[in-house]
Amino acid sequence: MSEIKPLTLTADASAVADLNDRLRKTRWPEQETVEDWSQGVPLAYTQQLADYWRTEYDWQDRLAKLAAFEHFTTEIDGLDIHFMHKQSAVPGARPLILTHGWPGSIFEFLEVIDLLTDPVTHGGRAEDAFHVVCPSLPGFGFSGKPSETGWGVMKIAAAWNTLMERLGYERYFAQGGDWGSVVTAAMGYQNLGRCAGLHLNMLVAMPPPEFFANPSPEDQQALVAAQYHQDQGMAYANQQRTRPQTMAYGLVDSPVAQLSWIVEKFWAWTDNDGHPESAIGRDEMLDTVTLYWMTGSGSSSAKLYWESFGNSFEGADLSIKIPVGYSKFPKEIVPAPKSWAEPFFENLVYYGEPDKGGHFAALEQPKLFAQEVRACFSQMSL
Repeated sequence: MSEIKPLTLTADASAVADLNDRLRKTRWPEQETVEDWSQGVPLAYTQQLADYWRTEYDWQDRLAKLAAFEHFTTEIDGLDIHFMHKQSAVPGARPLILTHGWPGSIFEFLEVIDLLTDPVTHGGRAEDAFHVVCPSLPGFGFSGKPSETGWGVMKIAAAWNTLMERLGYERYFAQGGDWGSVVTAAMGYQNLGRCAGLHLNMLVAMPPPEFFANPSPEDQQALVAAQYHQDQGMAYANQQRTRPQTMAYGLVDSPVAQLSWIVEKFWAWTDNDGHPESAIGRDEMLDTVTLYWMTGSGSSSAKLYWESFGNSFEGADLSIKIPVGYSKFPKEIVPAPKSWAEPFFENLVYYGEPDKGGHFAALEQPKLFAQEVRACFSQMSL
């Protein structure tokens, strides 16, 4: 089936009531034995955030902001894929597909869509206008949940090409961070003929062995970050890539479990002063948490790790021949320098170094993110 169906987003009052009831009945653990976040999200802050979620956060209002854009679903390879689509009024605007990651969502792009579709109003040039497509990854948000194995990044990349073709875009650009970066890179590996260029705000790469013998200061910074992430930050990924079903029961039954599972990453991966709310607003964090909760995506989103770790690119030609741009935001999990990117891309046409922002770049710094996307694709043509 190739039909594209409009999707109306509405807040379910009974689901909100159930959420509030579960929050009210939370069975709390004992307090951490440290005075920082080194054992996880502190109890006092979790209780404060959960209380705010129950008493002040307005899901209906926040969902209305998302619903201000047009939403659709279409079936690809037997799975319903949800996407937002906003076409620019600027003649000659270029198609662009934006892909989120985990624990991200389409909410990340709310503040950048107008910046990209209507650049003149927001300090850009008419020639920087894009028609923007934002899909939800399979098993995330309003997309369908795979009922069988196989939905790894290579299949998703091919599905995105099908989606853009179905929307009538003969040629398009692609952008992504986190898993979106991996999916976007896979579109480059596949090189099916429609994708004209890529922009990544996360690089999944380690340097060639010779870099370790005489690392530059940039290399050293990235290597220290990579080692820290390996030692202190990979527990979530190891669980999700090995036993996602085991953790699923807690995430879809306890809203506080889902809350802490995501908010810990907003703390660890953003450009903040020690507290996540210095980088991302409380409502903005809860937008993504609530979307995961309302759609029960804690389990199905985790399975992307099981599907993709270790076998994402098996048998693939890992050289990317189409043009690529890469923006290194300073507080990315591993702020990989340009020298790490060059061996993987035959045609690296843009490298940016914004002075602020972390892993959730579009959410943390929407204006800087949009500037990077514009600057990158100004170096490419369809």
